[in-house]
Amino acid sequence: MPQDRIDALGLPPGLTEALRRLALHQASPARHRRPVGVIGPGDADGQVYADARLIARALAAAGMAIVCGGRGGVMAAASQGATEVGGVAIGILPEEDERHANPYLSVALPTGIGEMRNALIARSALCLVAVGYNMGTLSEMALGLKWERPVFVLHGELSLPGAVEVADVHQMLGCIVDCLLGDAASA
Repeated sequence: MPQDRIDALGLPPGLTEALRRLALHQASPARHRRPVGVIGPGDADGQVYADARLIARALAAAGMAIVCGGRGGVMAAASQGATEVGGVAIGILPEEDERHANPYLSVALPTGIGEMRNALIARSALCLVAVGYNMGTLSEMALGLKWERPVFVLHGELSLPGAVEVADVHQMLGCIVDCLLGDAASA
């Protein structure tokens, strides 16, 4: 079943094969139990939205959960992509309730701590995938780098030392899968 979901993405053959390897790892007892953080602006649309959705869809098809801020824009796109293939989308919300949660979340976690929830997203993720940016995204990226999380950036206009900037969604997925399979090999 994961192979069918991966094949249906229509990605280049090398990337499809890498996602299949990740899916095999995720089906094993040594699987990654922590999510990938997908971060970006809450008002994103167009290509940024489409790319975040595809990234999360591909990761979820390979058995990875995603974590995000749980609201709109990139967060909704990632949640939508993950749940469309039966994956898990976790939203760490700034409010005390889930009224503003996007409708695609599998799990909504209201925190009541406002933007401080960015630290929870950065700390909980295996790596951070920034699609677009705003000040909140930059704070998550900076915290991720401080805590030695790999940070990958697509559609970013500012660069942070240590963050890996990519040119397109396929390069982004290749970097993420390489990171996750590298972590799997060292585990």
